[in-house]
Amino acid sequence: MDQLKLAAFDAEDLAVVSAHVQDAVLKVGDIAFIPKEKRFAGVINRFVWEKQPEGNARKKNWERRRSGFHFDRVLAVRSTGIDRSRPDAVLDLLAIGFEASDEPAGTITLIFAGGGAIALDVECIEAAVRDLGPAWATQCCPEHSLDEKIA
Repeated sequence: MDQLKLAAFDAEDLAVVSAHVQDAVLKVGDIAFIPKEKRFAGVINRFVWEKQPEGNARKKNWERRRSGFHFDRVLAVRSTGIDRSRPDAVLDLLAIGFEASDEPAGTITLIFAGGGAIALDVECIEAAVRDLGPAWATQCCPEHSLDEKIA
């Protein structure tokens, strides 16, 4: 499978990126805001949702890939439920959303399991995610209850 390389310039594009990074795991220390560059960036271990085993082959054929991501034109960053003093703490990314304020400006929100979130105030949507290397096997496939709600 070719390596993933996606860019987002509107809410529809961002929804595609969100689907591909759902259930990615990362450490708190693997993300950073660079105010002078107006960039929020990091690395994740994303679950390879686009390569699902066929039929009943869902045994242990899942994969993860190391990927880099960034959001540009970021004016401010706020977080809740994330302890920046614990750089080795692991976060599980559930979704990325966007709420427009004064279009094309708005807030991009990274929503994590356990109630954590990072809000990025942006001039406009300008984001990218790209795989950095080969996949590796994982024996765990993320599962979600239909009752789970994203705040």
